[in-house]
Amino acid sequence: MDTLQQMADISHGSGRPATDQKRRWHDRSPPVGGDGFGEMMSRKLNALSGRYLGALRRHLKHSPRADLDMARGLGRQAVAMGLETLDVARIHQRALATLEAASSKDGILERASIFFTETITPIEETHRAALKASARLERVSKTLGQRTVELAASHRSLKVGIARRKVAQAALKKSREHNRRLLEESLALQKHLQHLAHRILSAQEHKRKKISHDLQDEIAQTLLGINVRLLTIKGAAAHNSKRLQKEIARTGRFVDSSVKSIKRFTREYGKDHER
Repeated sequence: MDTLQQMADISHGSGRPATDQKRRWHDRSPPVGGDGFGEMMSRKLNALSGRYLGALRRHLKHSPRADLDMARGLGRQAVAMGLETLDVARIHQRALATLEAASSKDGILERASIFFTETITPIEETHRAALKASARLERVSKTLGQRTVELAASHRSLKVGIARRKVAQAALKKSREHNRRLLEESLALQKHLQHLAHRILSAQEHKRKKISHDLQDEIAQTLLGINVRLLTIKGAAAHNSKRLQKEIARTGRFVDSSVKSIKRFTREYGKDHER
């Protein structure tokens, strides 16, 4: 009934001459002056209007169901040309004005409305498909936007992680360099200490050997002097008592024993320090 009311509203304005209807159509059409595309569209519109008029005439004169396929075919042609429902309504209005069917009272207007409804069905289906596609596109766009936000957050997190890793790597590199320098300094210090210890030990060993030799020489010379004096005393006391001779002999033996002990001690002292 809404379509019938729409057609009735359109038909109330169809009392104008057909030339006026065409003038309104061409006022809405693209400019044709020197525009090849506009001229081509105008020819296509005129051809579609002619086919629509012929199909509607046959529909009104013959069986209503016979030409509904033709109406849907005209609707598909209108879709291909990019026309909208209002464009087809104007073509329909001009056709009614040409057929002078707007004032008919024998059901022709209702049958014409059925033909018009079938004609605009492909356009409406295209609109519904476009709406569905638009809804799908909106859902996809929303999902894409959400994914974009998530990706941006992930990218920011990744950048923060990379920055932290770079800081950690720089700190590790600095720590390694510092440890390397400490190791080099420690090795150099250890080598220097080893050299100092070797020099100290060498100096001490040399000093001990020198002291040992000096001590040995000095003791030997002292004891030798004592022994010489004892021999002198012995020679001088040859004519004295026997007791004096025994004491001198005992002293000589003691001196010899002392010399041997000092030499043994000196040799052992030198061997211990040579080790």
